[in-house]
Amino acid sequence: MSAALTEQLVAIARAARQVGHGKKTSIYRKACEELQLSYATLQRKLKEVIVTDKRKRRTDAGQTALTYEEAQLIAAMLMDSFRRNNKRLYTVEKAVEVLRANGEIKASYTDTETGEILPLSTSAITRALRQYGLHPEQLMAPDPVTPLASKHPNHVWEMDASLCTLYYLSNGVHGMPAEVYYKNKPGNMERISANRVWRYVITDHTSGWLYAEYVLGAESGENLCSVLINAMQERDGQDVLHGIPKMLMLDPGAANTAGMTRNLCRSLGIELLINKPGNARAKGQAENAHNLVETKLEPGLKLQCVNGLDALNAIAKKWRIQFNATARHGRTGTSRTLAWVSIQSDQLVKAPSVEICRELAVAQPESRKVSPALQVSFRGTEYDVSTVPSVMVGEKLLITCNPWRDSAQVVQVDEAGHEIYHVVHAVQRDEWGFAKDAPVIGESYKRHADTPAQTAAKAIEQLVTDTDSQADAKAARKAGRLPFGGRIDPYKHIDDTKLPLFLPKKGTPHELIAPEVVFPPLSHVEAAKQIKSRIGDTWTAEQYQWLVQRFPDGVPVEAVDEVVRELSGQQAPLRAIAGGKR
Repeated sequence: MSAALTEQLVAIARAARQVGHGKKTSIYRKACEELQLSYATLQRKLKEVIVTDKRKRRTDAGQTALTYEEAQLIAAMLMDSFRRNNKRLYTVEKAVEVLRANGEIKASYTDTETGEILPLSTSAITRALRQYGLHPEQLMAPDPVTPLASKHPNHVWEMDASLCTLYYLSNGVHGMPAEVYYKNKPGNMERISANRVWRYVITDHTSGWLYAEYVLGAESGENLCSVLINAMQERDGQDVLHGIPKMLMLDPGAANTAGMTRNLCRSLGIELLINKPGNARAKGQAENAHNLVETKLEPGLKLQCVNGLDALNAIAKKWRIQFNATARHGRTGTSRTLAWVSIQSDQLVKAPSVEICRELAVAQPESRKVSPALQVSFRGTEYDVSTVPSVMVGEKLLITCNPWRDSAQVVQVDEAGHEIYHVVHAVQRDEWGFAKDAPVIGESYKRHADTPAQTAAKAIEQLVTDTDSQADAKAARKAGRLPFGGRIDPYKHIDDTKLPLFLPKKGTPHELIAPEVVFPPLSHVEAAKQIKSRIGDTWTAEQYQWLVQRFPDGVPVEAVDEVVRELSGQQAPLRAIAGGKR
């Protein structure tokens, strides 16, 4: 705005202020003709050069007739209509209309002059929603975050994958035109699914150093491990990021939680941190790294022919070296490379070779049983696990490879649920197959320290024998003392049990007839022995002859009692013998 126009506008405003109410319009119309401006433009420019009094606040400002409960229902209807792409299907007006029709809300106010109940306008309801903090824009605002810190370079790495707008054909890497490979054209997408390019980024949380690499196919455990292994390797002097991080932050995708990833991190001692689903901001630095690569590296790919994935990664390497060395990081105030190279020697853990790391990525921990010698067999080698805390004979341990091959490591979990790795070494054997550190018979002897099971067994033995030492416990056992000093009655609970008395129940006799038991007849000699033992010296040879004559085929067992009774009190049998018959 020129100084001349400003001077004219000030004069017009002064003239309008001096005239009475209702006469300002004529002055404004005349000014519009002179300045060749519309009425609205003139009013806008006048506001720029004059000072206006603040509008008096309404006495009922901040008040609303919409109750909080009704506002909640309206907000619930609006929020429930959101689709996954954050498109809202219900407007405030439509949601209020539906809820009113169903008798859920009234959303009305009372006219103070007429007493009439009138519906609240859509704008009034919208203001009320904002006043209550229930407007969808307020409810969908990002949650507040707590910035996290890391201690030093390689303390925490963040890693993430993203699908690029690139795909690979036989003649190189190309961009993906949106009108051809639109997401709603599944046929076109399927044609290039196997050749789509994925971008993996790794960023060091402390220094912000950015590592980018491209792969083909899909977001898989194999691709993730391959990129992570490449990033940990020591490269040329300018591509400085390398080493094993203490922690690795990933999203909860299937590839990131795959067995290969967990095995690699477990073997290298990397603590794996998985953020909650839907909380991408937990890895905000990695998300920003994607944006940096997409806006600063990938636009130039359209201007040249990239012959294959190796050429694409060569360009990515050249770019990341230059970017990390020159771009100033806002938090550290220096370049990412200068920040990373400040790492101390004890903080930089060198990674094993690519071949060893790939082996670790597929090395699932295996369960092995501890032998009486406190050893486990793993991949054809015996390992000494006597140094593992709380190890016991017969228990099973999880054992896996160690990155440096000359040892293995036992995986345990501490009280906080974190994995602990105990390095165990292979048992070295001499030419005869004996362990080199085994004691020689007659020269030395050494035993393993008591296992937890042995320690507990000794304490229990002392408790049973009511003694204070192992020697006393052995003496008590040898003397045959009762366990627990004989103070425990094993049947006291039976004596203390008070059982109810039950009345006898009337039953029905069983109809089964007992089986008849038939014994073979006794010989005359056996029968005579039994009879003589019962009647004494009165037994005579004539009585024996009578017995033989009476029972020529042997004496039935049940007839012995009858014969004894006859012979004990009368001589009738003898008379029968004399007469030749009974």
